[in-house]
Amino acid sequence: METRSDEVADRIYRLSTFMPGLGGPAGFTFNQYLIDADEPLLYHCGQRALFPSVVEAAARILDLKRLRWITFSHGEADESGALNLWLAAAPNAGPAHGRVGCNIWLADMSDRPPRALADGEILDLGGKRVRHLDTPHVPHDWDASLLFEETTATLFCSDLFTQLGDGPAVTSSDILAPAIAVEEKINATSLTIVTAPTVRRLAALKPRGLALMHGPAFTGDAAPVLEGLADYYAGKLRQAVLG
Repeated sequence: METRSDEVADRIYRLSTFMPGLGGPAGFTFNQYLIDADEPLLYHCGQRALFPSVVEAAARILDLKRLRWITFSHGEADESGALNLWLAAAPNAGPAHGRVGCNIWLADMSDRPPRALADGEILDLGGKRVRHLDTPHVPHDWDASLLFEETTATLFCSDLFTQLGDGPAVTSSDILAPAIAVEEKINATSLTIVTAPTVRRLAALKPRGLALMHGPAFTGDAAPVLEGLADYYAGKLRQAVLG
């Protein structure tokens, strides 16, 4: 396995590991994102099995002793599985997550006490500012949250817009149709009455970039893309209710 690193926005790096044959012939990518600032932040930890490759790629970008924050969307192997390995490799880093996640699992499972973040709370990283967004059950899990980096208007959107295959690091092409095709196949997103409204709340941020966990980073006007995804979820919920 080889982890590729690419700068996808100003001082924001995508660490991507492609797994051929996973999820079908096209394969699957697992991405982490590293924000280089006065207090660098890692978003997504990845699985423990991928850690050696990912940490090597991260260390080529910055000294891991500088890493200050580690966070992720929700409790899942590819989101947080390698958390304690990262804490061991980055002695000055600490985990941060929403209050629900801290209460139901992270405070117990992390080797260092986590910082609990309120909905809308901002971490000033020094040169970058990230806003924590509580998004329960979007993409899935009660503790789910997302992150918005304000200086580049980049939304770190976890499993939303999941794509198959090993595409480019950055794209401005259509990511909505491939995401819907994957969702129709695997039904990974929790479908509730708050799914579409939550995605519309994300669109209201008017992001100029989307940092996908599985797929390329999207650059461009992302609000219409998010609105399109919200429309899809709203329609799918209507169909489920009406039969």
